[in-house]
Amino acid sequence: MQSLIDLLKELQTQIKQNGERKALFVYTLIAIMLPVIGSRASHIYRAITKLFKYNVTLRRFYGFMASPKLAWDKLWPIVWQKILPLNQTEGPILLATDDSMLPKTGRNIFACGKHFDHAAKQNQSRYIWGQNIVKLSCLKNIHGRWASLPLNFRFYQLNKDVAKKDFQTRIDQAITMILRVVKVCGHRSVLLVCDNWFGNGSLYLPLKKALGEQFHLLSRLRSNSVLYDQPTQPKKRKRGAPRKYGKRRGNVATLARRHKRNATTYQVKLYGKTRAVQAYTELVMSQSLKTQIRVVWIYSGRASWVALYSTDTSLTVTQIIEWYGARWKIEAGFKELKQELGSLSCQARTEHAVTNHLHFCMMAMSLLWFYVAQQSSKPTRRHSVANRSSFAFSDIRRLFAEETEQEKFSKGLGIFTKTHDNNLISTMLQLVA
Repeated sequence: MQSLIDLLKELQTQIKQNGERKALFVYTLIAIMLPVIGSRASHIYRAITKLFKYNVTLRRFYGFMASPKLAWDKLWPIVWQKILPLNQTEGPILLATDDSMLPKTGRNIFACGKHFDHAAKQNQSRYIWGQNIVKLSCLKNIHGRWASLPLNFRFYQLNKDVAKKDFQTRIDQAITMILRVVKVCGHRSVLLVCDNWFGNGSLYLPLKKALGEQFHLLSRLRSNSVLYDQPTQPKKRKRGAPRKYGKRRGNVATLARRHKRNATTYQVKLYGKTRAVQAYTELVMSQSLKTQIRVVWIYSGRASWVALYSTDTSLTVTQIIEWYGARWKIEAGFKELKQELGSLSCQARTEHAVTNHLHFCMMAMSLLWFYVAQQSSKPTRRHSVANRSSFAFSDIRRLFAEETEQEKFSKGLGIFTKTHDNNLISTMLQLVA
């Protein structure tokens, strides 16, 4: 807990010299981290005034939540410096990027538009009215389970909804965020894990040009992607530039059928279990990425297969499968962000109010994972599930709420008064399912 307190104090130093603003910043983060309320602004205000007994008017609180003076560009790097080296062993820092939609009701809401939903069900509309965000996360193995820690986000808006000079594609937004985070990493190598929508030359080539050998990509190949042999050196020098690619091998689907009989069994820790996986690996050239890649075909059943690849050819088959399997945690992170922290229920409409609210939710989520990583043991799971021993995100919030009742937490932070004599938080926790 002391590490979290020190981090909150360091974040306060970036808030302008205003005692009330500094206090509200920390109160808001802690209120979202507690499991007793949602993250609607009205719920946060109720927690600050009722649970923490802090005297602030509703007008001033809503003014704070919609303030354009919260310097998130200075606040996030402080969190990155604590999160990126967290539990880091040998190997690259794992980053993950993906996009998600926040459905909304009503007009005149910042960043809202008609976005195509490729994952819509048959009884749902293919277009969603809402916000589309591009999120960058850090994948960490904390107490034996993978977690997705948010690092930053951007709103994606359609070209017709913004000025042409301000338009950025989702790929451009992801590149901007990654470059900012890598500056904090120093000279550590970075491996970006993403799905096949982001895993292409449009994202890889600009980052490779800017970062060099420090950056690598781990993603999934499309079935119609064409692969080539490595170029061979001719015995006699010929006119013109040397060949960049060798013989055409065929597309990924054709090679998958060809290599299935040569697949080998690997023991891989995937989705919380050690599993036996049939896989085949090969070094080939990719014309879209303009580099050599290691491809791993994973076989399941008679005709089912998946092709993963990494531009870091030194990675083993086990590492590629395990780390790509950890990518699913960014999807679980979206669920925790929207439903458990309640960012989906945000009713703000103006630009700064919407942006600040989502920043608060994502930073609160990262701080909770940072908090549990500093614990000597993992939290106990409250609701047992068959064949699952890892703890849930709700267990972290509950453990955090129990520690906030201790007097050393309020004294260490320096902004609380003694307000927990009636154990109000404990009483409310008993009501939480």
